[in-house]
Amino acid sequence: MEFAELIKTPRADNVVLHRPFHAAVEGTLCLTGHHLIFSSRRHDNAEELWLLHSNIDSCEKRFVGSLGTIVIKCKDLRIIQLDIPGMEECLNIASSIEVLSTLDSVTLLYPFFYRPMFEVLEDGWRSFLPDQEFELLSSVTDEWRLSCINKEFSVCPSYPPVVIVPKCITDDELRKVAMFRHGSRFPVLSYYHRKNGMIMMRSSQPLTGTNGRRCKEDEKLINASLRPGKRGYIIDTRSLNVAQQARAKGGGFEQEVHYPQWRRIHKGIERFNILQESLIKLVEACNDQSHNMDRWLSKLEASNWLTHVKEILTTACLAAQCIDREGASVLVHGTEGTDSTLQVTSLAQIILDPRCRTIRGFESLVVREWLQAGHPFQQRCAQSAYSNSKQKWEAPVFLLFLDCVWQILRQFPCSFEFNEQFLIMLFEHAYASQFGTFLGNNESERAKLKLPQKTMSLWSWVNRNEELSKFQNPIYEANSLVIWPAVAPQSLQLWAGVFLRWNRPSQYLEEAQEEMVKIIKYNKELQDKVKVLRRQLAELEAAARVQHNP
Repeated sequence: MEFAELIKTPRADNVVLHRPFHAAVEGTLCLTGHHLIFSSRRHDNAEELWLLHSNIDSCEKRFVGSLGTIVIKCKDLRIIQLDIPGMEECLNIASSIEVLSTLDSVTLLYPFFYRPMFEVLEDGWRSFLPDQEFELLSSVTDEWRLSCINKEFSVCPSYPPVVIVPKCITDDELRKVAMFRHGSRFPVLSYYHRKNGMIMMRSSQPLTGTNGRRCKEDEKLINASLRPGKRGYIIDTRSLNVAQQARAKGGGFEQEVHYPQWRRIHKGIERFNILQESLIKLVEACNDQSHNMDRWLSKLEASNWLTHVKEILTTACLAAQCIDREGASVLVHGTEGTDSTLQVTSLAQIILDPRCRTIRGFESLVVREWLQAGHPFQQRCAQSAYSNSKQKWEAPVFLLFLDCVWQILRQFPCSFEFNEQFLIMLFEHAYASQFGTFLGNNESERAKLKLPQKTMSLWSWVNRNEELSKFQNPIYEANSLVIWPAVAPQSLQLWAGVFLRWNRPSQYLEEAQEEMVKIIKYNKELQDKVKVLRRQLAELEAAARVQHNP
């Protein structure tokens, strides 16, 4: 298919661009296969706007006489307005945008056409392989092994080809366990706590059904992660009621009679359309220009967004407490084990493991616990808060995770190597990107699409020095301790950097950030001078002592 066939009017002149907190600009609008490009005609202050079609969530058009207006609402939550002279041009451009922003075939998306303008120093597709993670693990314990049972994705389509499992469990036993777990997602290692040797595993629900079906191999695998005489905790991210209802559909939970050394805890984390509705209500509240305090607070509360943040953080803290304070191993699962499970396992690691608070450590976490673990990004991030089409599998699961990370970052501002901009960048690229990293729903789909051969990895771009500098936290000081975030409602805030980003002027925030960086840089220079002066003073004092005592 040729993109030119979909573009009825490739160019329009005398178009006026309107954005909040910016003066209206007149210029030329161009449509390409993947971008909407607006360039101003002003010589004194020429500016360009490049917008990926895949970033467009909805496109609304209206007319006053022959003047047409297109309102474009984006997945990154910004809203822009284009005034286009001529009804026909406006209709053509709007229909082209609607088609180009909803292409069915993944291989027609921009990552398959993008060619980097920078020198590629690192192949991001090979930056975080399971073998590298296993090397770190095997340096502290020999109780686990790499299993290639899922080579060719033959056992579990949503798992990577290589997984880490207990050494005493054979591949034949793993196959039997896979048949006993929803979507064949058998328990695999998620995290090893070096401090006390406790571990966290993740999986999907067991298929116990109404008859209380059991699987001896499953019981053996889970018990293999326990130390002698120790108990473990199964954290089910569904309420007890939801878990019991799942039994009627063939799912269920681990019966304590068959898992006597494990205590089951139910924590109800919402999913799917409830989360999507929550995001839609929150963004609607943030865009409300009525300036009525009661209305704002009631809309914010009605969205339930911060309630979801609190539920997820509370469950992650519980998992971390079981491991660090109780000295117990943990298994986390919900129904499929691809959404709330991953929110909990990844946040627990941020709380427990200082490596996950570094830039590369956090990237590795996103790869391990989200991309390789089978979070269906293509489905979940197909729409954002503005789309008019009926929701199917969309849910802001990854955005909620990033929001939770931001809450912890705000409470421990010196303990993270990355800044808020790093999290915002990941949110943007999960929904629309020139890179192939977040395409597909699992590693199996990415392999079929040949993404590592045909697209560029986000990490190849991010990990270049000139980009990294934008995402580094200037007040970072490595903290080797476990950090315990406060999860009381009073401790949680609306993430203004995402949800109010386009609804407030950013100039003063950027100036304040630049000033802070300058002060920190000047402070480091002064500290270096103090070190030099102290060294010189010590040398002079030593010389004086030699002269005094020849």
